[in-house]
Amino acid sequence: MDVRIPDIGDAQDVEVIELCVAAGDTVAVNDALIVIESDKASMEVPAPVAGTVQEVLVSLGDLVNEGDAIVVLEAVQGAAADAAGAEETAQEVADSAAPADATVPQAAEQERGAESDGLEKLIGELDQLIDSADAGTKSGAQAGHGATDTTAGTPHESLAPGAKVYAGPATRRLARELGVDLAQVPGSGGHGRIVKDDVKAFVKQSMVAEAAPARATAVPAIDFSRFGEVEEVPLSRVQARGAANLARSWAQVVHVTQHDEADVTELESFRTSLKAEADARGTKLTPLPLIMKACTRVLTDFPQFNASLNRDVTALIHKRYMHIGFAVDTEMGLVVPVIRDAGAKGVWQLAEEIERLSAAAREGRLKPDEIQGGCFTISSLGAIGGTGFTPVVNAPEVAILGVARLTTKPVWNGEAFVPRSILPLSLSYDHRAINGAEAGRFMAALTTLLADFRRLAL
Repeated sequence: MDVRIPDIGDAQDVEVIELCVAAGDTVAVNDALIVIESDKASMEVPAPVAGTVQEVLVSLGDLVNEGDAIVVLEAVQGAAADAAGAEETAQEVADSAAPADATVPQAAEQERGAESDGLEKLIGELDQLIDSADAGTKSGAQAGHGATDTTAGTPHESLAPGAKVYAGPATRRLARELGVDLAQVPGSGGHGRIVKDDVKAFVKQSMVAEAAPARATAVPAIDFSRFGEVEEVPLSRVQARGAANLARSWAQVVHVTQHDEADVTELESFRTSLKAEADARGTKLTPLPLIMKACTRVLTDFPQFNASLNRDVTALIHKRYMHIGFAVDTEMGLVVPVIRDAGAKGVWQLAEEIERLSAAAREGRLKPDEIQGGCFTISSLGAIGGTGFTPVVNAPEVAILGVARLTTKPVWNGEAFVPRSILPLSLSYDHRAINGAEAGRFMAALTTLLADFRRLAL
């Protein structure tokens, strides 16, 4: 059987950075075959069945994508039939779920991925979108009237409101697939007739116009070596992709940050009392799993924070699952592993998952499903320091919680100042999806839970 690259989300052209097997090696189920590095993290591709490696189809440095064959594996007796049956079932499900014409959605996905890669790449991928849609119009025209637009003439201004649009069925279908209002498109055909090339030119011109302000505000290139000795250190792929994602999120999300403080004196006393049990379990109980557990409760009560805006920003998509991401500082850059179904896990399970995923992130061994599907993110500076910060929303999520350094402060209890453990919290949210009153109530509920953890049992 051919072992192929599994679902790796939106990553493309991931690099093979390690070969874990060679021809003739025997592997068990889930043994690592190769290690690939995407823009977000490194991950292993495991063996789906036990067997013997017949041939390794990739080399170090190769760029691979989802579905590419990487290893030829001779499965042990029994495993081959199971694997073939599972593959056949998966293919049947994929075939039944696939739309009749998938070329346009695929091209649209490429277009979305091009947003951070500059105008030149954007125009190139837009060409693919247009060509895909154009191919659909041709096939539709051949199956229908066979109408085409071949006349040529002099371009003219776009039509006045209410004026009649002159365009053939193929051109109209292309315009519909690209979301173009034909009344705004100048026609170059005879008597002002709009042809398909006019639609393509209009879309390209619109994209150029939208990108012009970004180019005008770009930071100018400076030769810093004129001022002294310099050294240029390339960013890792994780850092470079992370920078692009952060810039896109900051530019598109309407950021607002709500700051508050939680009195976690009793919570810290409770956590300290569990140290012996944590040692017996072989795990470390930091404040993070307790904070995450409290967040899952508050997210249940405030579902608009466990949601995403649709692409048109016309609806809020509420998620019936709760996958929580948490930021991990690694040598490659900031990585956000995701704990799946965090709301169904207890504090000890969360602590073990956090410890396991943190180690995998630092070693570059995260699997694809361990960095995808997050609903809400927690960024904890822990003991690093700081009295508060403004975390950037991890779009398409709509909120992120920043946790700064725990400090001891004197707090007036009505009779005297007493020392209390105070935890600074910063909630950044997308103001398009969440208003200030909702954010205030979310933080009030969270700080109340952290002040008295027993309320989780209510």
